[in-house]
Amino acid sequence: MIDPADYYAAKLASETDASDVYADMQSGAPFVIVDVRSDEAWAQGRVAGAIHMHYSEIPERAASEIPPDAQVVVYCWSPGCNAGAKGALAFARLGYSVREMIGGFEYWVREGYPVEDADGIHRRPVDPLTGIARIRTRA
Repeated sequence: MIDPADYYAAKLASETDASDVYADMQSGAPFVIVDVRSDEAWAQGRVAGAIHMHYSEIPERAASEIPPDAQVVVYCWSPGCNAGAKGALAFARLGYSVREMIGGFEYWVREGYPVEDADGIHRRPVDPLTGIARIRTRA
């Protein structure tokens, strides 16, 4: 049986969430955020500042577009999508330090963080089921 502390330490080393990614962006922490979804999903909206690299393209594109010592965070649509895990695995196999943003783009949007699309950067309303603490602090 795996030690619970080892399990959770490994899990936290491999995952992050929307609020932590946003806090890291605000602090200027150096990392690259990669949207591993389809072209169509990317066009509908993405994390502001993300780059687009479908998970199937990572083995061919990563080395020429992302420095090998970069900290990488990947995301897909939501908890019901495993493209983030596929992308994280592809980066890990190439030797990158990588974490998957759990909750994906769905929770990024639901928590009211900046979204970019063809019209620019904007924020959508915060979902009170996911971002209640921020709603209270904005008042």
